[in-house]
Amino acid sequence: MPPKKDAKKAAPSKAPAKKKEGGSGGKAKKKKWSKGKVRDQLNNLVLFDKVTYDKLLKDIPYSKLITPSVVSERLKITGSLAKKALAELHRKGTIRRVCKHHAQIVYTRKINKSDD
Repeated sequence: MPPKKDAKKAAPSKAPAKKKEGGSGGKAKKKKWSKGKVRDQLNNLVLFDKVTYDKLLKDIPYSKLITPSVVSERLKITGSLAKKALAELHRKGTIRRVCKHHAQIVYTRKINKSDD
């Protein structure tokens, strides 16, 4: 003789089962992580070539705001090379230093005061 079936378990409940509030349940899809934004790789010069160095000497001393980041972006050179170039221009006296900070140095053009 087979075992008797429990009447409590076999009888379906008439009220539908309530879902848990705030819980997403166990069968939800897992979130897929995005790869993030991919930046374009810069291919800046590490050493000056003749054309770039001439451009540095000709164009940069006449800019109003001169920083290593501006020079790096304009001439397509690395930041460390831009810092060295600006230090050289400052030593020559073609640009004037406005502010020096451990992270950024700000220069401006040299204005000659002429007596009229």
